[in-house]
Amino acid sequence: MAERTATVASRVGLHARPAAIFAEAAGEYENLEITIRSEGEDTEDGMDAASVLSLMSLGASHGDKVILAADGDGADEALDHLVSIIETDHDAE
Repeated sequence: MAERTATVASRVGLHARPAAIFAEAAGEYENLEITIRSEGEDTEDGMDAASVLSLMSLGASHGDKVILAADGDGADEALDHLVSIIETDHDAE
């Protein structure tokens, strides 16, 4: 299983617009089960990264670290792409 750590860049955290952008991108990888969890949580606490509700329930704020995990063909490339989304301040656009 591939994992990446990302730092939330959006000033409002993973709420509303940033969560929707991220969830849409994660949902494009239909062949992968991608999870997200707060840093320090156990692997089994990972939630569906393609779910806006799951993302918002994390309560991840600006500067918080989250862990993305995926398993399967293309997992490394998918996680690299998703990390770049989390580490972009979508509120500044």
